[in-house]
Amino acid sequence: MNIHTPEFDRKPSRDEAEAALAVLRQWAGKSSDDEIATLDSAVGFLVPGQGYPALSRDYPSDFRIDDLYKDSLPDLQNGPSSLIVGAKQLIQHVGISNFRLPINYRTRDNGPLTLETSVTGTVSLEAEKKGINMSRIMRSFYAHSEAEFSFEVIEAALEDYKRDLGSFDARIQMRLSFPVKVKSLRSGLSGWQYYDIALELVERAGVRKKIVHLDYVYSSTCPCSLELSEHARRTRGQLATPHSQRSVARLSVEVKSGRCLWFEDLIELARDGVPTETQVMVKREDEQAFAELNAANPIFVEDAARSFCAVLKGDPRIGDFRIVASHQESLHSHDAVSILTEGPTFASDSLDPRLFQTLFHIG
Repeated sequence: MNIHTPEFDRKPSRDEAEAALAVLRQWAGKSSDDEIATLDSAVGFLVPGQGYPALSRDYPSDFRIDDLYKDSLPDLQNGPSSLIVGAKQLIQHVGISNFRLPINYRTRDNGPLTLETSVTGTVSLEAEKKGINMSRIMRSFYAHSEAEFSFEVIEAALEDYKRDLGSFDARIQMRLSFPVKVKSLRSGLSGWQYYDIALELVERAGVRKKIVHLDYVYSSTCPCSLELSEHARRTRGQLATPHSQRSVARLSVEVKSGRCLWFEDLIELARDGVPTETQVMVKREDEQAFAELNAANPIFVEDAARSFCAVLKGDPRIGDFRIVASHQESLHSHDAVSILTEGPTFASDSLDPRLFQTLFHIG
C-alpha cells in the first residue's frame, strides 16, 4: 500500500541542500571520471581543482532516448517571456524560407506534373511568446506533401501548423518553375517556355486569401522610337530601327473563393494583354513574324500595365490584383517601371527598395 507523505512535496531547506552538496563533493572526489559521467557529468564541476568534467569524444551511435530524456531537453524557443530579447512586440511573420521538395501538380492540359518547389511558411508570434519551433512548419507541410496540389491541401497544412504553433495568422508561399510547350509564330516548331509562378495562402484576422503570382516575359517596342524611325525613312530615306527590350511583368492575382484559375489560364490572360511574349524556337520566318508582331503592338510601360489590367478586370475568377512592370531599356542605362493595383490586398504606400531588381530574368 502506498502512503502519500507531504514530506516529499516540501522544498528542502538550505541546510539540507548544503549537506547533500557536501556528500556529492565527497563522493566525486573519490570516484573515477567514468563513475561521475555515469551519474551526471555535471558532478565533475564539484571536484576541487577540476575546471571541467571529462567528456566522451566518441559518438554514441547506440544511444537511445526515452520520453524522460526527451522531456529533459532544453527548449529555449518555448521559454518564458523573461527570455525575450528586445521589445515585447508582436511579430507579424516568423518562420522558414526556401525549403524544397517535389510537389505533384495538376495541369489543365498535360495531366499531373511533379515539380521542385520552394516553400516559405510563416506564422504570427504574440508579444509575450519567446519564439516558435521552426521545424514544426516543415513537419506540418511534409505531412501533406504527397497529396496532389490544390489550395485545399495548402489550407490543411496551414491549419496544422497554426494549431501546432498556437498562432493566429499564417502564410504559406510555394515557388516553382512551370513548363508550357509553346508554338513558334510561323514555322510550326515548338519549345518549352518556363514561367516563374508563386502560390500564396494568407490568413489574417481569420480571413483567408488565395493568391497566384506570375512573372511574364515579353518584348516591348518603344512607340516613340518606332515613329521616329519611320519619320527618318519617310522624310530622309534613312534606315533606322526602333529600340525594343526584354521586359517583365509580375502579375499577382487574388483567386476568388470557389473559383479555379489554372496556371495556363493566367499565362493566357497575360498573353492576351501583351502578345509580344519572348519566343523559344525561332527560324527566319519566326523572327520576321516577331518583328511584325512588335511593330503591331508598340508599348510604353504605362500601356503594358493598363493592358494587363484590362484582361485581369475582365475575368470573373480574379479579385484584387497587382501589376508590376519593368521595361529593361536598350536605349537608356536605366529601366522604365510601373505599378498598378486594384483593391486593398496589394495596396501599399511603401516600395521594396529592390523590387524591380527581382524582375530581371536571365535567359
